[in-house]
Amino acid sequence: MRTLITGGCGFIGSRLAAALLADPSASVRLVDDLSVGSPDANADLPIAEIARDDFASRSNGDFGRAEFIVGDVLDADFMAEVVEGVDAIVHLAAESGVPQSIERPVAATRVNVMGTLNCLEAARAAGIRRFVFASSSAAVGNSEMPVHERRPTSPLSPYGASKLAGEGYCAAYFHAYDIDTVALRFGNVYGPGSGHKTSVVAKFIRQATAGETLEIYGDGSQTRDFIYVDDLVEAIRLATRVEGVGGEVFQIAAGSETTIGELADNLVSVLNGCGHGVQVRYTEPRRGDAQRNYSDTSKAREMLGWQPRVDLPEGLRRTAEWFGVGEEA
Repeated sequence: MRTLITGGCGFIGSRLAAALLADPSASVRLVDDLSVGSPDANADLPIAEIARDDFASRSNGDFGRAEFIVGDVLDADFMAEVVEGVDAIVHLAAESGVPQSIERPVAATRVNVMGTLNCLEAARAAGIRRFVFASSSAAVGNSEMPVHERRPTSPLSPYGASKLAGEGYCAAYFHAYDIDTVALRFGNVYGPGSGHKTSVVAKFIRQATAGETLEIYGDGSQTRDFIYVDDLVEAIRLATRVEGVGGEVFQIAAGSETTIGELADNLVSVLNGCGHGVQVRYTEPRRGDAQRNYSDTSKAREMLGWQPRVDLPEGLRRTAEWFGVGEEA
């Protein structure tokens, strides 16, 4: 299979590229505007960077084993070019994060909605039948727990609204153009490769290793569903291949409710075992954050044949080790 990954130099994109290339028969084409991601994320992979002009001069359908092209999903002409010869698109590129979207709602909408629409249009024009969209549990907002795919949606932030809009366009392109779109609502993703992320696990580890106090918004009772990156990558891989899932939405998370306070305790246990004295303080709650969030992932188990394998303590240990914390143990 020849897979195009937007956001291919990011945290999840680079892990997905490595997983796909473990299959000798697979090929990947990565697209990234490098506003957040870096080619260094794929430094261990045999990926060749190709200039856009050089790519445009190739014969349609030429596809290297592993290649990277700098470009923006907001450039519709660029996306129409790079999908040539592709079997499946995994659309990860996004303006991510709830607080960033509250500060810059128009930017989040432009990238997450128009960028997704450009990718879907490119897929339609090129006759690509499989399109996997990175959505988020933020599309649901506050809900009865656990969250599942039949729950009503009411986003609490522009980020959540933009992801819900992306799900809507995926559904429309499935029904109107017979593209097998699959929307995956990611839980809180963490793991190796997340050094630049502002998500809570990465932020806590950076604060702890810098000798800073861990900062928790609110009283720490808010809950999240933390999913280890390699488990998430396996769900994406299956979503590009499993038949009969076109037009579907899946919750992809560990299926476990963890308070932020419990997360901090788990991480303190890992880091203190490596010689770090870690302190915690509580600050004002953050606008746009749901109070509770965890997922029922039974639909993904039944239809994708997927289930998470790495529990939180083991995942935190592996993540801390990647950050270099374990070297002091």
